Amino acid sequence: PNIDRMASEGMKFTQFYVGASVSTPSRSALMTGRLPVRNGLYGDKRDVLFPDSKAGLGQDEVTVAKLLQQNGYATACGGKWHLGHFSPYLPTDHGFDDFFGIPYSNDMRPASLMRGDSVLEIKPEQGELTRRYTEYAVDYIKKNKNRPFFLYLAHTFPHTPLHTNERFEGRSNRGLYGDVVEELDWSVGEVLKALKENGLDENTLVIFTSDNGPAPSFKGSRAGNMRGCKASLFEGGIHMPFIIWDTKGEIPSGKTDDTTVVSALDLYKSLSSLAGIKLPADCKSDGMDMSAALKGVPQERREPLFWEYRRNESKAFPRPADKDVSPAIAVRYGKWKLLVDKDSTNVLLYDLEDNLRENVDLSKKHPQVASRLSKLALEWWNSLPEF
Repeated sequence: PNIDRMASEGMKFTQFYVGASVSTPSRSALMTGRLPVRNGLYGDKRDVLFPDSKAGLGQDEVTVAKLLQQNGYATACGGKWHLGHFSPYLPTDHGFDDFFGIPYSNDMRPASLMRGDSVLEIKPEQGELTRRYTEYAVDYIKKNKNRPFFLYLAHTFPHTPLHTNERFEGRSNRGLYGDVVEELDWSVGEVLKALKENGLDENTLVIFTSDNGPAPSFKGSRAGNMRGCKASLFEGGIHMPFIIWDTKGEIPSGKTDDTTVVSALDLYKSLSSLAGIKLPADCKSDGMDMSAALKGVPQERREPLFWEYRRNESKAFPRPADKDVSPAIAVRYGKWKLLVDKDSTNVLLYDLEDNLRENVDLSKKHPQVASRLSKLALEWWNSLPEF
């Protein structure tokens, strides 16, 4: 009910994409507005960072948190970080005044709960993490109600293994996965309530989204009617929910935008624009300023979106079924989406306006479109730095 209410009071985009189909590169794209293959985060040659990883988000990257911090905002990160678990890669090294959470995925050992740059607990009770993150967020809102702030609340769940507690067990008819979603919905409600109780609901922008699609074979999770999942470049791996909310009236109430294609890469420039911050001329962001669209004004996306996933090099988690293993490069341009392998042997073309399920390949019916987008995708791939 709380996420539904957030959508009815705010604006929903149904054509929103993340920067990658797995956690670390997706979050690096969100934080920097830069493609993961440019900001260097592909998990030191693996899908994501692990506790034994020596890499992290480099100090030469200016995160949206650092940008806002430099312009007078208090900043905090709660929940899952996954961009480096020791200095100089922690949230507090990247523009966040404070951090309370686990620096990587909850299935990695040891799952250490941190505060700032110090370990607070080893093996915390995971069923209480959503509650604790929420209480941290509500407390942060109360303490910073008289100053501009940026709060990045990145819940651990529904990453597996799933955990909830007796307050939410059995709440849903979708089993444990549904119970976890029920608790997340409760958390959204607590955050929105805290904003209203502290007189901030007319002066705060709230965004709800995710970093990648559901786990390949976890019972109870699904990507709606879309094909694919986490670690796939089909829609189910990269096409995410996106709600933007305020009660001041700048964000249209109850509107759904089914046509504007928006990317997590765009949030860097868009949030800067909405905050009235002028970016330097040499800003390296790969995204666009889509702030007009986020306020309900029609805005055309001028540039294509690209993704890459080195699926054949990774054993980080179980692969999807062969039929749902996507080619390595994807491009979205207008209504068209093309997937192609780096040697051009496997080409798939979809009209997403008519076929969001991606089960009707049109590459032979529209060979000119397929050829043009294949060329575009491979030129993009060949322009990338070595990694």
